[in-house]
Amino acid sequence: MSQKELIRRHLENGESITPLEALNKYGCFRLGARIWELTHEDRLPIVSEIIEDKDSGKHFAKYYLNLPKQTELFAGQ
Repeated sequence: MSQKELIRRHLENGESITPLEALNKYGCFRLGARIWELTHEDRLPIVSEIIEDKDSGKHFAKYYLNLPKQTELFAGQ
């Protein structure tokens, strides 16, 4: 399975992913490139959030799917 497919499955399982997690779990050094492919080629609604590591002060991205919650799916029915 390709890195793109592994990351897609990871996100579709409701999990978020950071570059370090992508490297450790899937050997992916270029998470941003895989996210670009998933959003532009596969049209997945991926949202990024910038996180600051409190210990080091460094910033990194955290990605997750922007899908409606089950309660929102059935609201108004």
